[in-house]
Amino acid sequence: MSCEDRTGSLLATLAASKPGGRFLELGTGVGAGAAWLAAGMDATARLVTVEMDEDVQAIARRHLGDDPRITFVMSDADAWLTEREMPEEFDFAYVDCRPGKYFRVPDLLALLKPGALYIVDDMLPQATWPEGHQPRVDGFLEQLPEVPNWRATPMNWASGLVVAARI
Repeated sequence: MSCEDRTGSLLATLAASKPGGRFLELGTGVGAGAAWLAAGMDATARLVTVEMDEDVQAIARRHLGDDPRITFVMSDADAWLTEREMPEEFDFAYVDCRPGKYFRVPDLLALLKPGALYIVDDMLPQATWPEGHQPRVDGFLEQLPEVPNWRATPMNWASGLVVAARI
């Protein structure tokens, strides 16, 4: 599932608020989110986008691979969170896969600088959800107010978004 247009437009708008920023996307998919992020990023910003499905990411690379601001990483996001060679700090993370949203959240949040934004989508019920997915979403949303040094706003808009900022 690609991010929908309202989500993408918000991603581009929020990306524009981070000139020269370091962006992270977990779950490249076919590149819709990356394209929206790139549309809002300035010339000095950089995006690292991680995807485990080579065929799917090939589509994103075909459309966005000439953009020098984007680095494509072929890896499971869970493995990437464990295996990355150097600690990086990011100004913005858009998470469109399970790692960093339903598990490994503390590991992802540790990569984000003060003032960074953390965006997740697909918080409202979707026809494509597997059976038993709703409790994952509910658990994620219930834990948000308890995460120290973060201010999060769940939004009943688009596919259901959470926009959070590190304090």
